[in-house]
Amino acid sequence: MTPWLPAALDYAASWLDFQRRQHDQPGVALAVASGGEILLETAFGSADLATGEALTPRHGFRIASHSKSFTSAGIFRLVEEGRLRLDDTVGALIDGLHPEIAAATIGQVLSNSAGLTRDGPDAGQFLDRKPYCDKAELLADLAAPPVFPAAQRFKYSNHGFALLGLAIEAVTGLSYSEWITDEVVAKAGLTETKADIGLWGERPMAKGHSGPQPLGYRVVIPGDNPGRAMVSAAGFVATAADVARYFAQLSPGAGRSILSPLSRREMSRRLWPDDEASLGRHYGYGTIHGGEGDWRWFGHSGGFQGFITRTAVFPVHDLTVSVLTNAIDGLAHPWLDGVAHILRTFSERGAPPPETKDWSRRGWTLWGAGDLVPVSDRVLVANPALLTPFLDAAEITLDGPDHGRITRASGFNSPGEAARLVRDAAGAVQSVWLGGTRAVGEEDMKVEMLARYVERAQG
Repeated sequence: MTPWLPAALDYAASWLDFQRRQHDQPGVALAVASGGEILLETAFGSADLATGEALTPRHGFRIASHSKSFTSAGIFRLVEEGRLRLDDTVGALIDGLHPEIAAATIGQVLSNSAGLTRDGPDAGQFLDRKPYCDKAELLADLAAPPVFPAAQRFKYSNHGFALLGLAIEAVTGLSYSEWITDEVVAKAGLTETKADIGLWGERPMAKGHSGPQPLGYRVVIPGDNPGRAMVSAAGFVATAADVARYFAQLSPGAGRSILSPLSRREMSRRLWPDDEASLGRHYGYGTIHGGEGDWRWFGHSGGFQGFITRTAVFPVHDLTVSVLTNAIDGLAHPWLDGVAHILRTFSERGAPPPETKDWSRRGWTLWGAGDLVPVSDRVLVANPALLTPFLDAAEITLDGPDHGRITRASGFNSPGEAARLVRDAAGAVQSVWLGGTRAVGEEDMKVEMLARYVERAQG
């Protein structure tokens, strides 16, 4: 394992736990893989606010549009077997389509550039107002003309990926769920992934949750809607660890994969920019892309009633990160970016030496929490309340086991002042001084606040 990685993973888990509490989210699961090995899997919070069931790494989530990357791998397996070509037209496989849609190629639909409707004339299936489309409803919607000509622009389409599910059925003669389970899920070695909720069985399953508004409180959203004809676009259920395992196999450099290196290079290639958004992202063949330099990534995200999820592969660093949340306002997107920010900081700064372990801690004042995070030759002062905790982090240079000086900090902070650890009689660290500010542990902070503001007010 890369020397800096264990400390980075430890801090990423601690930060994410704090973030979930800070934003009062129901639950979050995190998994990080390197190659085929899971380096970290953890979960925080609740699987079901109504029952208080604790969330664990074994709980399944509706991973929604992550399903598209499974469908894409299925298409590429058929291409590798010579049973399908990306330039085959969908109309050659499926009857009843509008002529312009029938003329679109498999590759255009797979790259969301076929100009198709996103969700048909009634998107109620994604609003929990009606069941997911069956095949007849899907084909009826696709008998209407496309919104744009093919190959004009990136235009995301759940209906398009449902259409690819029908294409797989036409080529294989099997149901989508049956074939994708045998040829993608099983062959990738995934034991905690199912194509649809009805296949999940008795395994633990996270419940979805609404946002706190407009009711003023969260309600449980069961998230048990069968995917029907939309399974290939949005039906999958999985744990964070299995999602990370799967996406790690899509990396061009993966040592084990169900796809050839050529297919993986195609799936990890940027094709269409999302020009009218400010995120700088692209779409490929069933994959979303972003980032720059050594931290370019590809992966996918998902939004299901009560769930927001996201996964990214960083090929240069051989790392895959999956963040699954069980709330409709879940922060999977910024939290994954935050984990990447933590990994990048440790990769740039290096692993902490063993003698700095006592400086690794969270301290509290009335103003909130601050994290001391040792790296190679410094101790960084991070803010766990931020989505990028090392933004403008102060730096401490140590000149002894328990002493140092703040050698880099904003002028509004305490640059040039002393930093020190205070130990109790047994030698355990009791508090930290940064300049003139004393930070204590969370339990000590609770006692202090109760005494000053609650007990005093009660007389």
